[in-house]
Amino acid sequence: MPDLDGARETLLAELREHALVIGEVTLSSGRTAQYYVDAKRALLRPLAFRAAGELIAAEAAERSASAVGGMTMGADPLACAAIGAEGGEELVAFFVRKDRKEHGLQRWIEGPELLAGTRCLVVEDVVTTGGSTVRAIERVKEEGLEVAGVTALVDRLAGGAEAIESAAGGPYRPLLTIDDLYPDRPDKT
Repeated sequence: MPDLDGARETLLAELREHALVIGEVTLSSGRTAQYYVDAKRALLRPLAFRAAGELIAAEAAERSASAVGGMTMGADPLACAAIGAEGGEELVAFFVRKDRKEHGLQRWIEGPELLAGTRCLVVEDVVTTGGSTVRAIERVKEEGLEVAGVTALVDRLAGGAEAIESAAGGPYRPLLTIDDLYPDRPDKT
């Protein structure tokens, strides 16, 4: 049984050290912010990768999900970490394409073939407005799969949770929020 509290603390420490960038940036939503969470800077290192995998595999088990994935790039390292983690042995990973593949099988969802009704945990690295997560949820549903729940590595607490919960029709629970990662940020209300 993995130590989930220890995994959470490791993930938080790794994100603080490697992923939190202080300075003005433009987010994918078009908004500007005084900090940025570049989660892949931490996730593509062994400690954060393993910690995230354990936490996501546990979330998938709690939601009775048999597949884990989401919009490509944000979800890719998370889904791979989950299937390689203790407790993730029964999971498969998938990636939702931003655009349908124009050749080969012309699939929207890459990975093992998922049967209609497969329970999926949709994952994202960082949520701001929730736009890319909502697109992934919509695509998963359009492919006949069931959204068992949604999780994110970090929620910036900028309105994304409401959009995600509305689209998913199921629970959304981030592993961490920006309050955990950067409690003294300048825009904290």
